[in-house]
Amino acid sequence: MLVLAGDIGGTKTNLGLFIRGKSRPLPEVIEAYPSRDAKNLSEIIKKFIQRHPARIQNACFGIAGPVLNGRSKITNLPWEVSQDQLRQHFKWPRVRLINDLEATAIALPFLNNRELYVLNKTRIHRGRNIALVAPGTGLGKVLLIYNNGRYWPVASEGGHADFAPNSVEEVRLWKYLQGKFGHVSIERVLSGQGLANIYSWLQESTKLSEPKWLSDKMKTMDPAQAIGEAALEKKNKLCMKTVNMFVSILAAVAGNLALTAMTTGGVYLGGGISPKILPKINRKDFMASFTDKGRFKHFLEKIPVKVILNDKAALLGAARCALEMDGHS
Repeated sequence: MLVLAGDIGGTKTNLGLFIRGKSRPLPEVIEAYPSRDAKNLSEIIKKFIQRHPARIQNACFGIAGPVLNGRSKITNLPWEVSQDQLRQHFKWPRVRLINDLEATAIALPFLNNRELYVLNKTRIHRGRNIALVAPGTGLGKVLLIYNNGRYWPVASEGGHADFAPNSVEEVRLWKYLQGKFGHVSIERVLSGQGLANIYSWLQESTKLSEPKWLSDKMKTMDPAQAIGEAALEKKNKLCMKTVNMFVSILAAVAGNLALTAMTTGGVYLGGGISPKILPKINRKDFMASFTDKGRFKHFLEKIPVKVILNDKAALLGAARCALEMDGHS
């Protein structure tokens, strides 16, 4: 069986053809496309299948947005996607839309040690609930609930829940963002735009000047990427402070989700940002913020925390979903 899988994000769309493998789906071909260059998803799919003609049995697409009744409005793109319309347009037998974080979660049990970076050495508990927190263009949260011998993904829009400050400094950040946006969701802080928001607040509150080389860089590339690179290369104190604050908040949010769903099977950090700032995450500060939950500190210390290094995990999960589809779309 040949299936089409997609990971549809606000910045990038990955499409791939997969076949069934012994332990997980095997890719025949994978292509990446800038999402904002296309009017809709069908336009990108058409380009892909013209380049790679194939007899597709099933298709599954992980969408960066809520999926309800087979339809989705992508959060950070002016696209509306319908699985019925895709099936009718491309004449495929079966099509399914799922949340992109749900797709990543489906892939988690199939990732190998080379595709994961372990932040804390602790015992792995099989058959326990798992959490995934993924900052990228937006912020995604999803759970894997273990029941009846298998994992069941539970998608959410938890990235749009309230940002809860944990320090006087974070309260000041919240006040700045509240004045700017009204409601302050976690995504306003933990995302690419969130990095830029933290940076803007720190620049305004500390009155530190921005060097010309950094201003020029932020004009020619994604500001979040420029901030992250300057922080990792230790070129600018303001950028370093921005990323440190981002990491601390990410750890606290991950710890909250671990408590909420009792994810003793592990907490995974995904999305486009986490692996790129791994040197900042791979420090004692992250685990200190993750476990800073008062009486439940020791409980959280026993939960494995890992960073996903495979940037095609969502595509792999969508392919797994497509291969498992029965006669219902």
